[in-house]
Amino acid sequence: MKILAIETATEACSAALVQDGDVIERYVVAPREHNRLILPMIEEVLAEAGVVRTQIDAVAFGRGPGSFTGLRIAAGVTQGIAYGLDCPVLPVSTLAALAFQSFEEAAGEGVYACLDARMGEIYGALFRRGQAGVPDLIGDEAVLAPERVEAAGIMVRLGVGSGWVTYRGVLSERLKTVVEVLEDHFPRAAYIGRLGARDFAAGRCVSAGEAIPVYLRDQVARKPRTQARE
Repeated sequence: MKILAIETATEACSAALVQDGDVIERYVVAPREHNRLILPMIEEVLAEAGVVRTQIDAVAFGRGPGSFTGLRIAAGVTQGIAYGLDCPVLPVSTLAALAFQSFEEAAGEGVYACLDARMGEIYGALFRRGQAGVPDLIGDEAVLAPERVEAAGIMVRLGVGSGWVTYRGVLSERLKTVVEVLEDHFPRAAYIGRLGARDFAAGRCVSAGEAIPVYLRDQVARKPRTQARE
């Protein structure tokens, strides 16, 4: 199994190849440089692995939430590669990728993963440690004010993501059981690819045309208009 993974949802930009459990990755924090960096990164990981594009089984990408521009870049590159190779796509949650990384680096059965969404809000979700450390989503991913975060009855011991940099005081007050925060972490293609590989094995693929970013704020903005038409 050869899964190419792309992640550009935040200030970090990365590409990875997951091949039979092994991971080769390129990762850099470079705001506003994703368009320039992502294609060379893809070529580098393929070359290091000795893999040509036609050998790729599927393309995984960070489908959001995250930066509007960053998500468009990842989706666009993914669609282009998948259409060209006629291969399936694996959309993976950026918050789940953060949670997966935190479970591998720290102890704890529950983690609150969040990204700074600007305008006084975060993109956040609660995860429980599942089998082999794979995160299980509890509830829904949401865009919300940090003052509204709740533990939902889960013992949350970990916090991860840029939302903790901006709102650590508020989040710590809301999630009083958190004992360790990995605030300098961004979603990485290595974890997007590993989660994508599990989805691929489970048959959870979509077509290239369905490589669509998840804009949580956009969903909230659209909701009143949808209701008005009903």
